[in-house]
Amino acid sequence: MPVDPSVIAALTVALDTDSENLALRLHLVRLLLEAERYPEALEHSAFVLSRQPDNTEALTYAARAAEEAGQSSRADSYRRLLRALRGDGATAPEPPTPLTSTPAPARLRTDGWDEAPEPIFSAEESTIRLSDVAGMEAVKRRLNIAFLAPLKNPELRAMYGKSLRGGMLLYGPPGCGKTYLARAVAGELGAQFISIGLADVLDMYVGESEKNIRALFAEARRRRPCVLFFDEMDALGRKRSLRRESATRDTLNQLLSELDGVGSDNEGIFVLAATNHPWDIDAALRRPGRLDRTLLVLPPDAPAREAILRLQCAQRPVGTLDYAALSARTDDFSGADLVHLVETAAEYALEDSVVRGTVRPIGNDDFKKALREVHPSPRPWLDMARNYALFANEGGIYDELVEYLRAKKLL
Repeated sequence: MPVDPSVIAALTVALDTDSENLALRLHLVRLLLEAERYPEALEHSAFVLSRQPDNTEALTYAARAAEEAGQSSRADSYRRLLRALRGDGATAPEPPTPLTSTPAPARLRTDGWDEAPEPIFSAEESTIRLSDVAGMEAVKRRLNIAFLAPLKNPELRAMYGKSLRGGMLLYGPPGCGKTYLARAVAGELGAQFISIGLADVLDMYVGESEKNIRALFAEARRRRPCVLFFDEMDALGRKRSLRRESATRDTLNQLLSELDGVGSDNEGIFVLAATNHPWDIDAALRRPGRLDRTLLVLPPDAPAREAILRLQCAQRPVGTLDYAALSARTDDFSGADLVHLVETAAEYALEDSVVRGTVRPIGNDDFKKALREVHPSPRPWLDMARNYALFANEGGIYDELVEYLRAKKLL
């Protein structure tokens, strides 16, 4: 029986007001799969996995949706994670997806299977600088104090005994530029940048995930100065009390050991991690010497919003736009929201151009229409974060968040 589109629409609206209802979201995923709306199913499955990375139902749906959407490598990653969580090593492993073009020699496993090659994590040179990041002056200052100034001033670093090791946790609403900031830090340092996700680490064989972590830090030490960036850190470093599966416990312990630099020197390795849910991260990861500094990355302020809007419009045919007024009307918009707003306004102008049979520039009226459709996404996150800021602010870890919520009259 075909899926009624009105049911999907109703569920989507319900999730707009209750975005953390994961059971409802999974029900929507099932309907989207039946309706063959695979990209949407994949997006919602990924949302569930960002909250519950060990949710086997979501992994199953994500693998199918990714495969049907033509993203075979992504589907393979989800399947590997699923097998690892289930402890299912009975079937022959799929060929590993190479992370670089240089093959590693295969080795023979003691159980008779061909062992996957030692992981080689690809690094890149970042061309982004902090000057490319609009606004966020307080964030830039913290990053400068923590990483950049000590590196650029070795004499002062030695005088004050400042180490070039350590880590920082970037947290805040989705779409506010945490990954972009990490790349900017790597660019400022002139350092190699290695971005890591859960699928790059977790392996179906017992003990292989820990080997991947060791190989990752070994690669970083060879490439120092190097910025290691862990995206969605709550997936890898989730509180042990919240884990429904034990498959990643040893992986977390290995990560803690590598962060401590046990048996190795981590000087010149800068660890940055991003999360939308800092309250779900194991407390052991936030001890001194690990991810001991926390930085709140908020939605862009008015000057930053105007800069983002101008940047997004720079390569499009635009008329006379009132960027200041647009910036004022997009309070609480994330950077991703602003990109979506410009794209929506461009769609209206394109549609009108097709009807008219002549190209016209994007105008203020297009943005007025787009603003009726695009809304700020950080508010649900801020509503959820308010409870942690009020009742779980041990040691003042969320003081910045409390200050922001008070300024927004949300406390």
